[in-house]
Amino acid sequence: MSDPREPDARPARRIGALRQLWPFLKPHKALAIGWLVFLGLSSGSTLVLPMAVRHMIDAGFGHASTEAINRTFLGLFGVALVLAFATAARYFCITLLGERSLAALRSKLYAHVIRLDVGFFERSRVGELTSRLGTDTEVVQALIGSGISVALRSAVMLLGAGAMMVWTSPRLAGLTALVIPAVMLPILVFGRRVQKLSRASQDRLADAAAIANETLNAAPAVKAYAREGIESQRYGLAIARALESARRRIGMRALLTAAVITLFFGAITLVLWVGARDVMAGDLDAGVLGQFVLYAVFAAGSVAGLSEVWGDVLRAAGAMERIGELFEERAQIADPAQPLALPRPVRGALAFDRVGFHYPSRPDAPALHDFTLDIRPGETVALVGPSGAGKSTVFALLLRFYDPQTGTIRLDGMDLRALALPELRGAIALVPQETVIFAGSAADNIRFGRQDAGDDEVQEAAHAAEAHEFISGLVDGYAAELGERGVRLSGGQRQRIAIARAILRDAPLLLLDEATSALDAQSEAAIQQALERLEKGRTTLVIAHRLATVQRADRIVVMDGGRIVAQGTHESLLAEGGLYAELARLQFVA
Repeated sequence: MSDPREPDARPARRIGALRQLWPFLKPHKALAIGWLVFLGLSSGSTLVLPMAVRHMIDAGFGHASTEAINRTFLGLFGVALVLAFATAARYFCITLLGERSLAALRSKLYAHVIRLDVGFFERSRVGELTSRLGTDTEVVQALIGSGISVALRSAVMLLGAGAMMVWTSPRLAGLTALVIPAVMLPILVFGRRVQKLSRASQDRLADAAAIANETLNAAPAVKAYAREGIESQRYGLAIARALESARRRIGMRALLTAAVITLFFGAITLVLWVGARDVMAGDLDAGVLGQFVLYAVFAAGSVAGLSEVWGDVLRAAGAMERIGELFEERAQIADPAQPLALPRPVRGALAFDRVGFHYPSRPDAPALHDFTLDIRPGETVALVGPSGAGKSTVFALLLRFYDPQTGTIRLDGMDLRALALPELRGAIALVPQETVIFAGSAADNIRFGRQDAGDDEVQEAAHAAEAHEFISGLVDGYAAELGERGVRLSGGQRQRIAIARAILRDAPLLLLDEATSALDAQSEAAIQQALERLEKGRTTLVIAHRLATVQRADRIVVMDGGRIVAQGTHESLLAEGGLYAELARLQFVA
């Protein structure tokens, strides 16, 4: 994804970016056809009005006929009724078309983004992504829901009024046509600049949204360091930059509109001055001039409408360009073209064969180097080592958040890259160090481990994770809302929710990343028993520093600098000395 802070680093794309809207409009043909029918009916009704005015002037005023005036105004009221119905129906069709298309666009965009790999989210800002999902799609909806309607109505009216001007007075219409090149010139000159400024304006809004998202998600840290004023100032500066960018866009668009209207109305005024002199000379009927005047006003108003909508089109093109960039993103980690199936039942045998890996952001610093490890089905292996040793990288590779640059990883003899991602990850239960709690009920958060689990299964998992007691103590029990990011829970309570998820998932491979780090001693003792029950019959990898967790493992693997430097039991490694003995002295022994 391009850096939003550099909107002009490459030339802005042309209006062709709006072609990407077609797949979202295509399924709603009935609404589009209805809109076009009612658009033609309302435009035709409007174009009849000048003819009625001409008839009123020539037949009514010119011959002093009350009957002609009555018939004319009765006809005008009938035309008004048709115009009112057609306009309302046209609005209904195009507005509903915009809403449905926007819903489809947002759904497809979100479904695409959520399927991108972890690497994409590491290099992207959440605020930027939510801005594209929200603000940018709303700009596109404004174009579909009203902009396109105004543009096409103005175009139809311009063509219709132009044709009627030629039919009414070819001479005056010919003079009017001379102004068209002068009107198109500012559109061509200013249009591209407006598009660039529109893209820049959207980017600045996304920057502000990203800052707000980061700060609000870290509200406790902001308050702990008394940074409210600093963060408010930082957000205020971002808003000021967005406002300045919007001011430039609005100014350029206003200049474009003023230039078009001035040129067009100036030319129309000149043409009508010629027509008025023809009426004075007796070469033109007053009714004909009146009819021509109204058609000219319709045409001028249509040009003004088109010039204003053109700014909306350019702004939507900039927004669609940003949305298109997200659609162009491709996950580097994806299902193979012809995935293989894991043998059933899954035994949980793991094999790392000379694995080498470095993160894309740190190509010169290998996270794992010549990493070889075989884990038997049902074995519990603890990974220990200093920070940066590569322990979490092992988990990331097992989950296929990344693929190793060298070597292979196998589950029950199958290369992970040959498996479909849902099947691979469906065989794994993860208890992370930092538990993610969603803004839903306690039951929904536990059911995150297995969506089709019943209420009884959810409660059994909570019992096993020692979470039932505190959940039952909530006002609404399992139906209690936990708040965004679980703000109503303690760290230990959040971690027990994560353990309940893993218990509910009942996967053959279990990954525990400091699963008891946020628990007090009493809770940890209870959770250790739950984890022991959970680990039975399944392969378990544990990242841990606590003595109780490490001692429970069948084997301890000591890592340093992305390599395995020692393996064995707690006692054998202590007797061996070296890094593990030093870690035990510093971290395990009170």
